[in-house]
Amino acid sequence: MRKAKPKKRVILPDPVFGEVMVAKFVNHLMLDGKKNTAYSVFYSALDVVGQKMANAEKPALDIWKQALDNITPLVEVKSRRIGGATFQVPMEIRADRKESIAMKNMINYARKRGGHSMAEKLAAEIMDAFNNQGGAFKRKEDMHRMAEANRAFAHFRF
Repeated sequence: MRKAKPKKRVILPDPVFGEVMVAKFVNHLMLDGKKNTAYSVFYSALDVVGQKMANAEKPALDIWKQALDNITPLVEVKSRRIGGATFQVPMEIRADRKESIAMKNMINYARKRGGHSMAEKLAAEIMDAFNNQGGAFKRKEDMHRMAEANRAFAHFRF
């Protein structure tokens, strides 16, 4: 590599919970630099989750964290070209990438949902992920199934 690696930027914790993970999620959720709008969408989604899952006896933030854990993939497949053939090689994922993939999947599948507001759609996706169902959880299962099917090519890891 010719250039030095860029330094990791420090992400400040969010104003309500004081969690860096929430700030990262809001950064993924944000469109066109509208961070206050993204924060309001996230907090109102957590309010909806707290109201609908009052019987879970957990705070909404803990439900969201558990939902993220449930949709976090452990392995992924990467294409690797060897001798003219392209193989799907299963590889373990770095911790920061796992977190990022889980957040992006949750937001993407929430955006695809039917519903009135983004807060409602995000709340529904959080509750589905908490209960091990929904689009983001299915995506994780598909990634794991693909990696399992291509386990024979694991020795091509780089």
